Amino acid sequence: MAEETVAIVMNDESDVYSYSKNSNFQKKAIEAGKELISKAISEKLDINIFSSSNTFKVADLGCHVGPNTFLAVQNIIDAVETKCQTQQKTSKLPEFQVFFNDQVSNDFNHLFRSLPPERQYFASGVPGSFHGCLFPSASLHFVYSSYSVQALSRIPKEVTDKSSPAFNKGKIHYSNSTVEVIKSFEAQYAEDLDSFLNARAQEIVHGGLMAFVIPGRPNGTSHSEVFFLKVVELLGSSLMDLAKKGMINEEKVDSFNMPAFIPSSQEVEAAVKRNGCFNIEIIENLPQERPSPKTLSTTMRAGLGGMIKEHFGGEILDDLYDLLCKKFEESYSSVFESGNAISLFVLLKRE
Repeated sequence: MAEETVAIVMNDESDVYSYSKNSNFQKKAIEAGKELISKAISEKLDINIFSSSNTFKVADLGCHVGPNTFLAVQNIIDAVETKCQTQQKTSKLPEFQVFFNDQVSNDFNHLFRSLPPERQYFASGVPGSFHGCLFPSASLHFVYSSYSVQALSRIPKEVTDKSSPAFNKGKIHYSNSTVEVIKSFEAQYAEDLDSFLNARAQEIVHGGLMAFVIPGRPNGTSHSEVFFLKVVELLGSSLMDLAKKGMINEEKVDSFNMPAFIPSSQEVEAAVKRNGCFNIEIIENLPQERPSPKTLSTTMRAGLGGMIKEHFGGEILDDLYDLLCKKFEESYSSVFESGNAISLFVLLKRE
């Protein structure tokens, strides 16, 4: 695992642009995967893996603060209860223990204050990076993650090194950059996904399941044609516009890169094969909603505003996102209608 890690800083939950108030886009991805999770639990889960303790343990990795995490967890619990009621001769249902994980900077106090009062599970918070182990060996029965596994543990050092062929000057991402930059991000993501799978292979019991949803790239599609990456490209050009106006230093743009990578299903399959501890039960493209320019601008501010503020200062946020919304409106046909927009749903079973 990389020695230096990068944290995705979110807006404060009291902010009008907080993630919990502006995450309907991610909620729809959870809803789209609900049926697949229910089907997978019904067909792939062996209830004998937790029958001795009668406690079913679930972890949501990269949960943030809700309410989406509670929706996802409830979907899993409902499906497990249905499975038990169908197969068990006794009417006794298992107890559920849910671990909510995110980075140490996450507002866990807000998460706990927001817990559903009628929840059917015991809840715990687990701070730390999911690129390493977070739980004891063979302690989890189901691991879930939504719109988090695309995150990198660090930015490749060479993309901010002026002397490197992979120096990513004037850009904040890799999609329209040089081959050297793209290869640096590909290599970092492969390393991080390997670390993620290695850790989960230790933590999940044999026969346990893991499901994750991430923004994806259709096989054979160039990075520059992906909807999410086209959107990030416009954010980068907006920052450069502010630099040209003298509102920020251009070198600050050169030193800022988004810590994320959008993989294809082939890249995910290759990582699972390298790991060797999981069977791929489902890997499916889900349609990804294309929100209106205004909604997308607000969603991006909620998700990235904290990181932008930390690097460039908060005084540019209003100007930046007003400019970004304008660019979205001007580029509607090229970005919103032509970009490839999918989410990848991946379900793995621990061998």
